[in-house]
Amino acid sequence: MRLALSWLTVLPVRVGEVDARAAQRAIALAPLVGLLLGAAVIGLLHVPLPDLLAGFLVVGFLALATRGMHLDGLADTADGLGCYGPPERALAVMKDGGAGPFAVVALIVVLGAEAAAFPTVHWGAVLLALTAGRAAFVLCCLRGVPAARPEGLGALVAGSQPPWLATMWWSGLAVGGFFVHPVHGPLAIVIAAAAVLLLIHHTRKRFGGITGDVLGAACETATLTVLAVNAL
Repeated sequence: MRLALSWLTVLPVRVGEVDARAAQRAIALAPLVGLLLGAAVIGLLHVPLPDLLAGFLVVGFLALATRGMHLDGLADTADGLGCYGPPERALAVMKDGGAGPFAVVALIVVLGAEAAAFPTVHWGAVLLALTAGRAAFVLCCLRGVPAARPEGLGALVAGSQPPWLATMWWSGLAVGGFFVHPVHGPLAIVIAAAAVLLLIHHTRKRFGGITGDVLGAACETATLTVLAVNAL
């Protein structure tokens, strides 16, 4: 859990040596970090501000609280998927660190949509969305999903999560969603899981596997999907 907090938040949590076993456990516990972030966001949403201003305050807080890591992954993945050429070229574009047009559009759409949705949904949907975002890591790291590179975060965690764990997390989220809204809650979780699995399938075809950037893109995909469905 300390490693999960160290990786996924700015909290000053120190860890020792990071090996594959510790990384596996950190990914398995990542949804709990989403619960922690969700609790903080709910507190921010109680600040008496206009809805859109409150929404942008929340997305700004989340960017700071997570070091912008997931947004960086979203941007790099968008640029990688948007470029032409073999997988090696796409991975080089992602590793370059610059923000191309696909990255800019992806960030504008996702951050704008999240800012608009956060103040309008039930507080339980906030918890659901941020937890689902981190549960997306478990889907990305399912056994059988390879890493696109031999090094980096993707190589460390790829294929580390058993299917039963993903089923447990996402089934639990669906049950939790029922208490948020009997229809929209569970439906949001099903659509979010499907969207993440589709992203994984596409990145496997395009890049040859997952990278740390893909994990960030999956997180933002699941978070926005849950918010959007619950905002209906």
